[in-house]
Amino acid sequence: MLQIFAYVILGLVVLGLLNVVVSTYNRLIMLRNNVDKSFGNIDVLLKQRADEIPNLIKVVKESMRFEESMLTKLTELRTNFLNATSNEEKIELSNHMQTQLKSIFAVAENYPDIKTSQNFQLLQGRVSQIEDAIADRREFYNESVTMYNIGIQEFPNFILAKILLYEKKQILQISEQEKKYDGVAF
Repeated sequence: MLQIFAYVILGLVVLGLLNVVVSTYNRLIMLRNNVDKSFGNIDVLLKQRADEIPNLIKVVKESMRFEESMLTKLTELRTNFLNATSNEEKIELSNHMQTQLKSIFAVAENYPDIKTSQNFQLLQGRVSQIEDAIADRREFYNESVTMYNIGIQEFPNFILAKILLYEKKQILQISEQEKKYDGVAF
């Protein structure tokens, strides 16, 4: 009788431990997938912004004789972004594209033909809307990454996270240049 009672207790302990492992595993999977989903949301907007670049370059080229190197660099960044395979590479190229776009908008300030062009204004508005949406999604991504990083460092989660080779992810950083940007004024 005592032996049966010991087996029942042992079985309950094993079931309890199994439940903890399964719950922890499911939570880690949910956190990882949430990070992937939130980056996917950003990626969609980054692609939309990249898709607007050829139109913007066309309008700018038609309206002024412009430093070819700036337009060439933007085109090159767009191509590299579309061919990027890792999230980190996409983030880096996106940041460079954003800087280049700001340069084009700043230089366009000196050209009245461009500033008054309806096409340029529409494209600039569209890019600005996309930038606002990227900022919102960036915040959600950083929140997802923070929850993931906490999740893989909590006890007992970190044990299973180590077994599954889960590593800490980096949040999206905002550069000093992005913080100082005041937008484009007409």
